[in-house]
Amino acid sequence: MLARRDGAGVRLLTRRGIDWTARYASIATAVATLACRSCLIDGEVVIYPLRYGRQPQSEAVLFAFDLLELGGKDLRRAPLEERMALTKLIRKSSWAVQSNEHITERGDIVFRHACKLGYEGIVSKRLGSPYVSDRSRHWVKSGLGALKLCWTSG
Repeated sequence: MLARRDGAGVRLLTRRGIDWTARYASIATAVATLACRSCLIDGEVVIYPLRYGRQPQSEAVLFAFDLLELGGKDLRRAPLEERMALTKLIRKSSWAVQSNEHITERGDIVFRHACKLGYEGIVSKRLGSPYVSDRSRHWVKSGLGALKLCWTSG
């Protein structure tokens, strides 16, 4: 999901360009309150099921993992370390926008801990790397199939 905030307002767009702003109004509201005049955030929407009384409900949260533009400055070619300003930008935002934790440990150690916690996987990004919207030599996604091996191998 791309969360775009600019002079026209906030739009939440899928990878295929479908506008889901109305579907995830709580996320759009949270992005609208960020302390910036414009931004473009790449992230993933996660739905948390909640129970209120007898009616199951769900809440959508945007887990933001990259900052592509801030205040009119294109950050896609900027090194990862500069794009980590995302954490500071969303620190005081609503619960509907969360930052993915950046851990600077060896990937195999982080992955082992992710397996133990039952996480879907991890994404490892090379320090100094620019943003790339698709698979890249600068980042590696480890998950699902590898997690099954992790769980069965003890």
